[in-house]
Amino acid sequence: MSTDTLSRTLAASELETLVGTEVGVSSWYLIDQARIDAFAEVTQDHQFIHVDPERAAETPFEGTIAHGFLTLSLLSAMGVEAQPKINGATMGINYGFDKVRFLAPVKVGSRVRGRFVLARLSRPKPQEVDIVWQSTVEIENGKRPALVAEWLNRFYLEGEADKSC
Repeated sequence: MSTDTLSRTLAASELETLVGTEVGVSSWYLIDQARIDAFAEVTQDHQFIHVDPERAAETPFEGTIAHGFLTLSLLSAMGVEAQPKINGATMGINYGFDKVRFLAPVKVGSRVRGRFVLARLSRPKPQEVDIVWQSTVEIENGKRPALVAEWLNRFYLEGEADKSC
């Protein structure tokens, strides 16, 4: 799909025709030590492999690596950038994940980007669209992706949406 298409807002019916298609690729995101340290501070995960470059240098990774959850959390920014918008959507929510797998460590100084395949689209209610994205975070020049996940999103369209969720 072209960049022009990605910047467009599509009707749910148009999106439905894209099931099974890669619909977007984000730009590259630098994973530097400052980002890793900030994530450690927010999550209180100060394991040395993430925040102590000297000690981490003695491991098979030969330096610090990003938290898996840091890499996973970047899907939000990557998705906003790379996924088409839905015409009439008033709100979108993160509905969860299926089959999250961390396949390769993201070493400090690496760059990562997200790839999104529209795996499934359903309409549980007239004003709702559920989308499952087959999401891959790849590491620049890496042999394996950092992670793969099935990411579930729900979008509420104009009109009265079910507020019980």
